[in-house]
Amino acid sequence: MSADVSPEPGPTPQQVRRALARAERGAALDVAEATVLLAARGADLERLSAVAARVRDAGLVAAGRPGVVTYSPKVFVPVTRLCRDRCHYCTFVTTPGHLERAGEAPYLSPDEVLDLAREGAALGCAEALFTLGDRPEDRWPEARAWLDEQGYDSTLAYVRAMAVRVLEETGLLPHLNPGVMSWEEINRLKPVSPSMGMMLETTSRRLFETKGLAHFGSPDKDPDVRLRVLEDAGRLSVPFTTGILVGIGETLAERAESIFAVRRVARSSGHVQEVIVQNFRAKPDTAMRHVDDLGLQEYLAALATARVVLGPKVRLQAPPNLVDLEECRALLAAGVDDWGGVSPLTPDHVNPERPWPSLDRLREVTAEAGLTLRARLTVHPEYVVAGEPWIDPRVSAHVAALADDDGLLRDGVRPVGLPWQEPDGGFASVGRTDLHAEVDTSGRTDDRRSDFDEVYGDWDELRARVVPDVLAPGHADEGRERQGLSGRTPDADGLAALAAAEKDPGNLSDEHALTLMTAEGDLLDQVCRLADDLRRATVGEDVTYVVNRNINFTNVCYVGCRFCAFAQRRTDADAYSLSLDQVADRAEEAWGLGATEVCMQGGIDPELPGTAYFDLAAAVKKRVPQMHVHAFSPMEIVNGSSRTGLSFEDFLIKARESGLDTVPGTAAEILDDDVRWVLTKGKLPTRTWVEVISTAHRVGIPTTSTMMYGHVDNPRHWVNHLRVLSRIQDESLAHGTTGFTEFVPLPFVHTSAPIYLAGVARPGPTLRDNLAVHAMARILLHGRIDNIQTSWVKLGVEGTRAMLRAGANDLGGTLMEETISRMAGSEHGSAKTVAELEEIGSGIGRPVRQRGTTYA
Repeated sequence: MSADVSPEPGPTPQQVRRALARAERGAALDVAEATVLLAARGADLERLSAVAARVRDAGLVAAGRPGVVTYSPKVFVPVTRLCRDRCHYCTFVTTPGHLERAGEAPYLSPDEVLDLAREGAALGCAEALFTLGDRPEDRWPEARAWLDEQGYDSTLAYVRAMAVRVLEETGLLPHLNPGVMSWEEINRLKPVSPSMGMMLETTSRRLFETKGLAHFGSPDKDPDVRLRVLEDAGRLSVPFTTGILVGIGETLAERAESIFAVRRVARSSGHVQEVIVQNFRAKPDTAMRHVDDLGLQEYLAALATARVVLGPKVRLQAPPNLVDLEECRALLAAGVDDWGGVSPLTPDHVNPERPWPSLDRLREVTAEAGLTLRARLTVHPEYVVAGEPWIDPRVSAHVAALADDDGLLRDGVRPVGLPWQEPDGGFASVGRTDLHAEVDTSGRTDDRRSDFDEVYGDWDELRARVVPDVLAPGHADEGRERQGLSGRTPDADGLAALAAAEKDPGNLSDEHALTLMTAEGDLLDQVCRLADDLRRATVGEDVTYVVNRNINFTNVCYVGCRFCAFAQRRTDADAYSLSLDQVADRAEEAWGLGATEVCMQGGIDPELPGTAYFDLAAAVKKRVPQMHVHAFSPMEIVNGSSRTGLSFEDFLIKARESGLDTVPGTAAEILDDDVRWVLTKGKLPTRTWVEVISTAHRVGIPTTSTMMYGHVDNPRHWVNHLRVLSRIQDESLAHGTTGFTEFVPLPFVHTSAPIYLAGVARPGPTLRDNLAVHAMARILLHGRIDNIQTSWVKLGVEGTRAMLRAGANDLGGTLMEETISRMAGSEHGSAKTVAELEEIGSGIGRPVRQRGTTYA
């Protein structure tokens, strides 16, 4: 019996012809049409394959290598065959008992890993494919014991260490296939491997949730979890291999849905370097041993449909050992342009019964199809040529040693081990060197970063994830009611919510909080009055400010925040990085002008060593010991932690020892991942922001907290964001630490923001939104965070005064220079004198007082 017999009736001939005609015209297909094409056979399949081949050929021409089919000469490194999953078709996975009876350890030893890599290098391989089961230590005590004995916290920590050894001692490029990974784990593995991979296999929840079907009992085969891994890899700019496994019991509709899921992820970040369409082959001693292999015609239909749906940019791979050699011609005719890894040394450990074809025969078959076979690296040519942000600087030399000018494997080259280390040189001035020019120029030489068209992913894909009539510029008002952005008059619900807030402001229900967050008219006036009363009772009448200087020490950044107009590539004309002496000079100058704080934040430059953050804090303290160092967003702390190999806690302790006093709670944006992944491509997820901030509080480092609003969010997100901050602060106060010193609402400045220029975000919050956010922050954070700051940079003098009447009590800092908001298009300047700040408060009859960073 076939594993993929569909319970629904097949398409009619008319449906097939209609879908084929649309494909031949180049029309955009939907899931239903792709499902129809997956059923194509005979002459219909030939027509479909012809379309797929044309799409493939056009893609190769656009890539600059017409008619070139690639493969990667590799060696398999089966790090461990233990796994916590129980896939019904797998023969790779075994048990500790089987390994013990065979005299084998739970993991390959370092010597075994290196022996395989050295043999592969001697035979002309360039890739070391690390294959392993998912998190075996979570299921098998024997795996946990082995890791403990070797001094590793996890299987992935061991994989990372072995990847470094392979790079340093053999020069092979690791391609890591460790299964499901978290965002943090991908971030930690990127510096040791130019590419990674994980098969999606299928998006069918039926196969995952139904007892007896292929993925039942395998936690890592949850389609939602696997899609999240693919998305996280894109957010971190990791060249990634994925694919589908066809014939494991999925219906044609489920197969089509899986292809479209891969397309969506590929377009969102541009990181999917190849898509494997792998055909099921039944194996003895598995639960699916009696299921028929996928038939060739059905396989070809899957390949051709995938090619047509995925388009010309994606490389489409079919393993050449899973069909007979003569059938490889048909795979090429169906749009394939990559054979994947082919090993002259090791078997396909996942399909050990299917030996690799010889390269000579594979070359002949490819030539018979009118195509040329070329060897590539584990990372595909487009990413090799592009370099950063795709290739981490710590492996860029290893990649460059093997690559030719086109990004393919250089003919005749043999891998040689090279050191793996942090980028050399530490902090050095880059770009303009005048002390003030980096931050005091009136604008850029260019209006956007040079990689604008690539770094942010596919804007059309992003638009599909938001409500167009709400977010498109020029239509910001039409969909406000639909998004919950229209207010409510003081009806019974509004009055009830207001009464609840007056009684217990810090513990409002979500419904009451949302009612007040969306208030307008008289109800909004009463919300602002309540917030102002709470402000008066909590901190009195004083309006406070700090004399500080912002030092944006580099604007080189490869994260790809879609709202940021500050970031530049290292090669851009407006890129700069200050030297340590320049940073110290700025701090000393600020101290001489009366500043008590420097706030230091910068871009995420992949060539910046993790230890540079320690050097920055130390440089300021050495020059001006009394200066308060308020520095390094949670994103920078994650970057430093990843690059130094220190945990968040150890990194923060080391930073504190170097001179760090407090941490800005920026990089928060909206603490909701659905919003974050529209706003940013590579920033840390919500859970990681929370972990970094909570860790800082736990080790005694106070932080601020922020929220940037008015872009692709709505009031429910604002309420939830404040709830997250409340939970963090409750935990901090329970442990006797300061926690958050203030909350800073940051209105979205749309003017130069890429996400606005691309028509995805709305043009910032309204006055109503600003009043509601500031007032509700005072109400919902009552008893937790005493100080609510309003941003004169973003709101101007009159806007700031309005917020001071709606619960805010603090003006922030004099700044002296503030590059990030200015580059975003803020029209309210980048510095204020003490007299100007005092005039803001005195203009509404409030006394104004200078404070320290922690409000002492």
